[in-house]
Amino acid sequence: METLGIFKDIETAGRAVDSLIKAGFSEAQITSLTSVPYPDGVLVKTEGRSWFRWVSLAGGIVGVGVGFLLAAGTAWLYPVQTGDKPIIALYPTGIITFEITMLFAIVGTIVGMFLEMRLPPLRKRPYDPAIAEGFVGISVTVPSGDRGGRADEIMKEAGALRIITEETP
Repeated sequence: METLGIFKDIETAGRAVDSLIKAGFSEAQITSLTSVPYPDGVLVKTEGRSWFRWVSLAGGIVGVGVGFLLAAGTAWLYPVQTGDKPIIALYPTGIITFEITMLFAIVGTIVGMFLEMRLPPLRKRPYDPAIAEGFVGISVTVPSGDRGGRADEIMKEAGALRIITEETP
């Protein structure tokens, strides 16, 4: 179950987060949704690991292999003997390898960006359009049991304007 509380400002949202943590909810269960890019730790500390760099790097490494195989493999399969020069020339192979490496690194960066933003969403999450208008949303994920009702009560006591609760499969 996921509960989303809408707060009018950052102070009341901060009080709600503090109350939720004191009630026994972990910071991994609490997420803040804002239209303002607050620094990490203002409301909730997120220590999630980012795969963004590694996906970009993997794209570049795959690009090196594909680029080299494309350039060198084509020259090897269709040899054009010109005098005493090598079949696989260094500079043309290097240029093609570089270009394909950059192409795959850019594609890896775009894939990493979508993974980091969790797009497309795999499950429906509660949202309120008021968040885009400057309000602050505090979302609490509760695995099961009666603590979901407790999260609603804590957010109401802290000054939530409204609370949206959705069951997650």
